[in-house]
Amino acid sequence: MFTTFSLISHQTKWKSVNLLRTIISSKQINIDIEMKKLNDRKEFVKALDLFDKHKHQTILTDRILVRAFKACTRLSYLERGQIIHKNLSDSLLNNSYIQTSLINFYIECGRMNDAQRVFDSSIKKTSAHYGSMMKGLIRNNMSEKAIELFKKITNPNEIHLCLLFNSCAQVQTKQALDFGKKVWSQMSSIHHKNEFILTSAFDMFIKCGDLSNAENVFTKIKRVVIDYGQMMKGYNEHSMPLKTIDLYEKMKSEGIEANSITFLLLIDACAQLGIESRCRSIVKQIPSTMLNDFKLESALIHMWGKTGCINEAKEVFEQINQPNHVTYTAMINAYGLNGMGHAAIELYHRMPSEMIVDKTFTCILNACSHSGLVDEARTIFSTIQMKDKWIYTSMIDCLSRSFLFDEAKRLIQEYERHQSPSLPMYTSLLSGARNRNDASLARQTVHRIRELFHNGDESLVPASILFTNTLASTGELEEASQIRWNMTQSGAKKQIGLAWTEFNGEIHFRAQDRFHPRTSELYDELDRLEKELIEHGHKFDASWITRPLMPDETVESVLNSHSERLALAYNFIQRPVPSRIQIVKNLRICGDCHGAIKLISQFRRCEIIVRDANRIHRFSDGKCSCNDHF
Repeated sequence: MFTTFSLISHQTKWKSVNLLRTIISSKQINIDIEMKKLNDRKEFVKALDLFDKHKHQTILTDRILVRAFKACTRLSYLERGQIIHKNLSDSLLNNSYIQTSLINFYIECGRMNDAQRVFDSSIKKTSAHYGSMMKGLIRNNMSEKAIELFKKITNPNEIHLCLLFNSCAQVQTKQALDFGKKVWSQMSSIHHKNEFILTSAFDMFIKCGDLSNAENVFTKIKRVVIDYGQMMKGYNEHSMPLKTIDLYEKMKSEGIEANSITFLLLIDACAQLGIESRCRSIVKQIPSTMLNDFKLESALIHMWGKTGCINEAKEVFEQINQPNHVTYTAMINAYGLNGMGHAAIELYHRMPSEMIVDKTFTCILNACSHSGLVDEARTIFSTIQMKDKWIYTSMIDCLSRSFLFDEAKRLIQEYERHQSPSLPMYTSLLSGARNRNDASLARQTVHRIRELFHNGDESLVPASILFTNTLASTGELEEASQIRWNMTQSGAKKQIGLAWTEFNGEIHFRAQDRFHPRTSELYDELDRLEKELIEHGHKFDASWITRPLMPDETVESVLNSHSERLALAYNFIQRPVPSRIQIVKNLRICGDCHGAIKLISQFRRCEIIVRDANRIHRFSDGKCSCNDHF
């Protein structure tokens, strides 16, 4: 029920609005209706002109005042709205419709403190008060406060629940997710069927990384292309590319047409997966009208580079009429990943200088690092005026790969004279120490890391693993085992080594995997490879075994059962044996596997492409494209 109000004027200024309980005249109704029509047509200035014309001469209802505040809100007329607010009587200030309009007005004008004061002054807060205030808090990146405000609502409605889940999606902390899940579990069955609530909850679960609950809600909502995109994005962010591709197949079966964002997500999934056949299958399905989209072009260059198909990446790049900084940088990175440092440098020098950004510098220095082009990297590094931590890290990595540790340490010192220490720089140094089996340098580096960084930080786990591997490689197994035991006790998790390949579908392996249905054939093939390797002069390198051997193990049996060798053996038991084998590994390839696969490519006369965590290795005729810079 709306209440009527009278605006009392003294000479030329109206001083206050008094609450009158009276019957609304036809003239007042017309003003309300006319203002509504003008607001609906977005003629907000005219609506305010009409309000000003009649504010001294007629009884104004709260409807009319709400229309006036709406017009001020849409026009961001802060001072105009403040004048109207200032002239409201005490009785009018308690009107819930006016209060919520004022809250919305101040929020839209960026005056959260004023909105909060109006909210706090309300004696009897309605659901609209809470909803308006929560909306404002979310809009002003104050979602934690919105969550706390929700907790004061006795009986939340659909709008409050949606706003809560939006808040949790914005905050993205474990505490926010836990509270959102608690509310989700306690909701009525009616709310669990509400499409708006389901969509908001789905957004919360996706953005907070709870893919299990997101998948559950996904099956209940009316799915459109945007929802599929969100689910795919969640899978990609959690390194589940196969699920992204499978979801695309489901999307097609439901008759939902993919858009450019869908294909960007699919290309990202294919880049993660690194399997050429899957890449080609997806690319064939991209409409030709989309292929000129520069985001798709740069994503395709990145995907082909990550898959080891450098000719395809180059073809995409050369078809671009006017490459921008993103496509140039993507192509330089693709060359770098594939050990084509000289090609990367050539393209870098062709790139217009005004297009070069920090990421370009990082990619070209990485390309030099992966090809052992230290002098070229030094030259480029010296020309960079403003160097961020990633540029320094790339140069330090380049020096460390070539065992130029003193120069690398000097660069770290140079950086730290003006900036806070950066862990990736020390990790690069430590990785070089591991490659050289230099336990002394590794020990010094880890000691420095422990001085500078918080010991319980999860980001220190890779450094600890590198250190234990270095100790083990130099025969200090007891100390390495003790450090590993300490890591286990602290809850630190070592990433499991996985490799995958494809022959009529992806096959995943882990080290010493014996769960495959063709395990017997696989290990027979590994035995044959072991004998052939020995015949061709391969010396199994025990320094790459980072734990004590079990009684039934030998150096050969442990190294020969690494995940990438299992994936390789799987290809060799196929008929016909593929002449080109592709393997993707989630960790860096070990030195013994690298040497062994070089030999295998020679005596088995095949091309073997292995993508590890750092780069692409293309083995052929006993050589590797990385020239042993891995």
